[in-house]
Amino acid sequence: MKINNIKLFAIAILVSMTAYNCSDDDDVTVPSGPDFSGTYAQEDQMGRPAVNTVFVSSGMKDAFNTTIPSEQDAAFQSMFQTNLEGLSPAYNEPTDGNALTLTSAQFTGLLATDVLNVSLDGTTTFYDGTNVLTGRALADDVITVELLLIFGGEDFSENPGLSNDNVDGNDKAFLSSFPYLASPW
Repeated sequence: MKINNIKLFAIAILVSMTAYNCSDDDDVTVPSGPDFSGTYAQEDQMGRPAVNTVFVSSGMKDAFNTTIPSEQDAAFQSMFQTNLEGLSPAYNEPTDGNALTLTSAQFTGLLATDVLNVSLDGTTTFYDGTNVLTGRALADDVITVELLLIFGGEDFSENPGLSNDNVDGNDKAFLSSFPYLASPW
């Protein structure tokens, strides 16, 4: 029994010496927050999901991603319009519009500036039937809304096979408090 106590005492001393070793480094470092010094470069933009992916031609991805939003409309609207008219039969004529009554030129002018608009005093939604691009709620079906506006025509009835991604909800319910996103599987 005495031998076991001595062994336990020796282990306890060894552990305490290992855990509480001496150091001559008495400097105390206080965290100061992130360091934002240096040079940063814009690498990607995705204010509106899928817009960059669909409407920017492959050879222009880097140029689009590094162009500041205030200059995107002038630089990319015509490319967006050409690509939209090539993709969607809902814009066969220059006067054809979508459910927002936007022609291909007007709609791509809106899309070419890749930002997520936010309403500070109204409903926050990508599209709820009344409010359009006033932000984005977690449950908003952004891709289906974009497909409807691209392919659905004036009343969302044109090209029904192209106007829905058929993903009707999240795989898990959102939380009612921060961080709101469901926990991973």
